[in-house]
Amino acid sequence: MVVLDATIVNIALPEAQVALGISDADRQWMVTAYALPFGALLLLGGRVADFLGRKRILLIALTGFALASALAGFAHTGLLLFTGRALQGVFAAMLAPAALSLITVTFTEERERAKAFAVFGAIAGGGAAVGLLLGGLLTEWFSWRWCLFVNIPIAAIALFFGWRVLKESRIHGGTHYDLPGALLATGGLGALVWACTQPAEHGWGSVNTLGWMAAAVLLLVAFVVVELKSSSPLLPMRILANRNRAGAYLVGLLVGAGLFAVFLFLTYYLQGILQYTPIQAGFAFLPFSAGVIVGAGVGSQLTIRIGPRIVVPAGTVLGLIGLAWLSQITPETTYFGTILPAQLLISVGMGFIFMSTTNLALVGVSNDDAGVASAVVNTVQQVGGSVGTALLNTIAATATATYLAANPPTEQTPEAIGRLQAAAAVDGFGSAFVWAAVIFGLATVAALVLINAGKHQVAEVSAPAGHAL
Repeated sequence: MVVLDATIVNIALPEAQVALGISDADRQWMVTAYALPFGALLLLGGRVADFLGRKRILLIALTGFALASALAGFAHTGLLLFTGRALQGVFAAMLAPAALSLITVTFTEERERAKAFAVFGAIAGGGAAVGLLLGGLLTEWFSWRWCLFVNIPIAAIALFFGWRVLKESRIHGGTHYDLPGALLATGGLGALVWACTQPAEHGWGSVNTLGWMAAAVLLLVAFVVVELKSSSPLLPMRILANRNRAGAYLVGLLVGAGLFAVFLFLTYYLQGILQYTPIQAGFAFLPFSAGVIVGAGVGSQLTIRIGPRIVVPAGTVLGLIGLAWLSQITPETTYFGTILPAQLLISVGMGFIFMSTTNLALVGVSNDDAGVASAVVNTVQQVGGSVGTALLNTIAATATATYLAANPPTEQTPEAIGRLQAAAAVDGFGSAFVWAAVIFGLATVAALVLINAGKHQVAEVSAPAGHAL
């Protein structure tokens, strides 16, 4: 359900935007409102589950997620929809670590635990693909609202069996929640995302943009200071001291920033420009999931043989090439000629990166920090995705508006105006893809400079690490 909701709404976005009168500058909140609290509160959610009881938090989070889905599904304004999505993200931040912890403590025998993690990984990996297909089916056959309502029966079934089958487990002893750290991190990241949305209306050098950017910097600096002084920090700064781990996090942050918006813009391109139905758009994204699976399989073998210091930058370069290819799209571009091959390049590269960075996060880490070091991989991907989506959507909306201002219609017929609007929208998408490629270029530099772990160091990692969300 957590992974499903990261992708299911993508296909529904165009119809939801029209139904609720959401502007192009604000459409990204459908994605960002979920990813931002999910990423920012993930570490806190894990600690709350550990101390208050994993079963209890799982059941509470399931209930909250279902209610938030209902709120978003019944929304009659964009603000109410975004509020529901944000609450989904809050409860997802408790749901994901509680579910993973329960698997760990329920299956104590090594072979059974390996099977359980394999099932968990398969469901998490397939959730994205299922979300895209299900989003298309529900949007076309029923309504975009059912992409949110679908969580309610899933949560009800999970609640019933969770209450009857699961046993409670928790950590005993003193509890300390780094609430100041959580509030500063969430506030700082929220201010950063909001700052990235301001240029579409006020300009890049405006007081609004620079003021919110300054607020974000101050809050995030305060977060670092609090973490350094806290006796039980949300993010122990010592885990960043290892250059390979720091490199894995930085690459994950940048890749998330460049990748999340790809689905947003391709959804609008497929449905708005190529006139795909929601179901056709869902099927059009399936090769991406297949590419990630292939990339992860090949990447795991390459990591064993040559090490992540080569595999990770190879993955970012594949992503960069695919994004550069997408930046060349026009209203006449075909799916099989450009969209499909570019998707496959990016997705195989992502398979390389996701597998390698998750393992790198555990290189040389102590047992006490293994859980948080692995969880930060998911956190930086979600945080990067939320900030990157806001930034790239603003770039796309600004480029579209600039194109329209510079190219007034020569005829006032509906057909001529439609062609102009399509060309302007595609120009905006292309600009966003260019900047996404630049972000992947930065990720490549970060990988080459920071990651130097060889195959022997990764081979020493024995903890299960295949739970990237």
